[in-house]
Amino acid sequence: MDFWGLITLALVCFLFFQLIWNKGYKARRFPPGPIPLPILGNMLQMDSKDLFTFFDKMAEKYGPVFTVYMGLQRIVVLHGYEAVKEALIDQGDNFLNRAQLPIFEDNFKGQGIFLSNGEKWRQNRRFSLMTLRNFGMGKRSIEERVQEEAQYLVEELRKTKGQFFDPTFILGCAPCNVICSIVFNNRFNYDDKKFLRLMSLLNENFRLLNTPWIQLYNMYPSLIKRLPGNHRTINKNVLEVRNFIMDEVKKHQETLDPNNPQDYIDCFLIKMQQEKLNPQSAFNYQELMATGSNLFSAGTETTSSTLRYGLLLLMKHPKIQDKVHEEIDRVLGSSRKPSMQDRVKMPYVDAVVHEIQRYIHLLPFSLPRLAAQDIHFQKYVIPKGTSVFPLLYSVLYDRKAFPNPYEFDPENFLDKSGNFQKNDHFVPFSLGKRLCLGESLARMEVFLFLTTILQNFTLKPMVEPKELVTTPLRNGIVNIPSIYKLSLIPR
Repeated sequence: MDFWGLITLALVCFLFFQLIWNKGYKARRFPPGPIPLPILGNMLQMDSKDLFTFFDKMAEKYGPVFTVYMGLQRIVVLHGYEAVKEALIDQGDNFLNRAQLPIFEDNFKGQGIFLSNGEKWRQNRRFSLMTLRNFGMGKRSIEERVQEEAQYLVEELRKTKGQFFDPTFILGCAPCNVICSIVFNNRFNYDDKKFLRLMSLLNENFRLLNTPWIQLYNMYPSLIKRLPGNHRTINKNVLEVRNFIMDEVKKHQETLDPNNPQDYIDCFLIKMQQEKLNPQSAFNYQELMATGSNLFSAGTETTSSTLRYGLLLLMKHPKIQDKVHEEIDRVLGSSRKPSMQDRVKMPYVDAVVHEIQRYIHLLPFSLPRLAAQDIHFQKYVIPKGTSVFPLLYSVLYDRKAFPNPYEFDPENFLDKSGNFQKNDHFVPFSLGKRLCLGESLARMEVFLFLTTILQNFTLKPMVEPKELVTTPLRNGIVNIPSIYKLSLIPR
């Protein structure tokens, strides 16, 4: 057969495949979507540097519920507020399970507060929420720990003496120390070698999760698992973090007072003792190490990236920075430490914090959900075993709620009188029963850290504000801000 004969045969086969595929999807009422290629799925149609545009175009063509294939994996995508809300709130129980990304499954085996499902997840989440809420009853509250760390952060920033520097490391230390204080009842100096190693591990893993290699690994894990690559580095780093936590657990066992728990580890160990005769208990050493790793991974780099983005956006928009300074000076003055009670008196600062979190859409795709059984959703059937991606960025950038979503504008969260106003489309922490466990802590940290920094410093960019790049360094599971340097001028 000559060349043109092969081309004709291939075209006929493709058209036949397309016809059969379309009929099959319609007959089974699956959400529509572009026809995938064998093995590759729809990957050739996607721009890894701009997945948002691809998903927006698919929503325009197929509606707010559609199917795409990433390699061999079928994914149902939910686009826009109505679809995301209907799934995560109105049908929350049907979309409660977390889909296991291979890179996470390799390391956590379905354990930990963020990755477990079923009764194990319910027990762990209930315990963790109660434990975090109870901090402060006869002990230092979490807010006091954050306020304390904010002062350490300012002292460390003063050491830069107005010189230009990359804030990535310092802004990671502060939220990491807050987690250390909650989990270990201990904070570290910013030059402590053990602490520096922990920071390095967390930062490297967060960065590697967004690399094309890990995205490829999540699509073809059995093919890539035995090859060298970034997945092996992540595995090694997670193991070291777990060992770090286990060392702390051993120390806590030696000093544990069941009548006076000092931190999260103490509370977990006491719970283990209480449930040691319960074969259905979710409380064991493996679960403790997995949950501890989750708290550090999610509680450090997400807040650190939000702070880095926040400083970058305020340098990009100096008039907004001026308004923030004015409100801080009027409400706090130059010496009083900010507290969460001050937030209601500072509507503009509160609006800026919310707009930072909206604009950067740090977790644009949320963590995927899993259809544990066939789900009837709108006019479709989502088959059992399908991964479901609720696109949080599509809610945060909804033009119905935010008229100019691609502009950084704190007015999105202010009424005509300048008072703060809530917006149902503000969903950076997701929605429903699997709403981020650390939402209240993260909001507290971003508000207190940013307010304390801006109370003490004016942010000066290394280049003209208009030259600053605010688009993510890389898109993927998380949006990572571009690397930049700034100077902090004491006020």
